[in-house]
Amino acid sequence: MDIAFGILTGLIIAATPLIFAALGEVVVEKAGVLNLGVEGMMVIGAVAAFATKIATGSYLLALLAAIVAGMTMALLFGFLTQVLLSNQVATGLALTLFGLGLSALIGQGWAGRSSGTFPRLVGNIDALAILAVVAALAIGWFLTGTRAGLILRAVGENHDAAHAIGTPVVTVRLLAIAFGGAMAGLGGAYLSLVQTPFWVEKMTAGRGWIALALVVFAAWRPTRVLLGAYLFGGITIMQLHAQALGLNVDAQFLSMLPYLATIAVLVVISRDKWQMRLNAPACLSKIFYAPT
Repeated sequence: MDIAFGILTGLIIAATPLIFAALGEVVVEKAGVLNLGVEGMMVIGAVAAFATKIATGSYLLALLAAIVAGMTMALLFGFLTQVLLSNQVATGLALTLFGLGLSALIGQGWAGRSSGTFPRLVGNIDALAILAVVAALAIGWFLTGTRAGLILRAVGENHDAAHAIGTPVVTVRLLAIAFGGAMAGLGGAYLSLVQTPFWVEKMTAGRGWIALALVVFAAWRPTRVLLGAYLFGGITIMQLHAQALGLNVDAQFLSMLPYLATIAVLVVISRDKWQMRLNAPACLSKIFYAPT
C-alpha cells in the first residue's frame, strides 16, 4: 500500500508541471499561434520562483514572480511574432535557448540551496496539483462555453474572417500568448518549489517539449491534457519506483522512457493526417497581415 500510494503521489507531482504548461499552450494554439518556447518560459519561471522564495520566504510572491517572468518571456515572443511578424517556429526556438541561458546566469548564486517544503493539503498532494485539474476544467469551459472563448477560437480558425467582423486579432493573440507564458511560468515554479525544491541548471529537462507534444496528443482539448499528462507522469516516475518493485531494468533506459513515449505518440498521431487537420486550428502558425 505504501508503494502504491507513493506511486500515485509521484504520478500527480510529475504530471502537474506538464498540465500547467500544456494548458497554456492549448490556449495559445487555439488562437492560431505556435509557441515553441515553452521550455524557455518554464525554466525562467522556475528560477524566478526559487530566487523569490529564498529572498522573501513567501510562496505566494514566488508564484507571482514565476507568472510575471513567464508572461514577460511570452510577450517578448508575442511582440516579435505578432508585431514584427517574425517566423513563429524560429522565434520560439530562440526563446527556449534564451530562457535556458538566462536562467543559468541568474541561477548561479542559488545552486545548492533549498526552497523548503511546500505546504501539503492531503497526504503529499498540494494545492497547485488540485489547481491544475481545476484549470483544465475551467479552460475547457472558457473555450467552449463563453463568448470570449468563441472569439479566440475564431481567430485561430480564420483570422481574416475574424478581422473582417471587427475582432482585434493581434490583441486577442497577445492576450493568449501572455496567458500561455503565465501557465508555463507556473509549471516551472512547481518544479523548483514542489517537485524538486532546489535550483539546478536546465531543471526542466525537456518537459516543455513534452508539454508541446501533449497538446497534439490531447487534440487541443484541455480536459484530455489531464489524461496525457498523467500518462506521461506515470512513465516518468517508473524510473523512481522500478527498483522498489523489483524490476531489473537499467536506470538509463528508464530515464529515456518519457522521451521515447513522446516520440512514439507523435509518430502515431501524425499518421492520421485527416484527424490532425480536423482538430488543429486552421490558422496555426500562420502570420496575420492586417490590412492597411
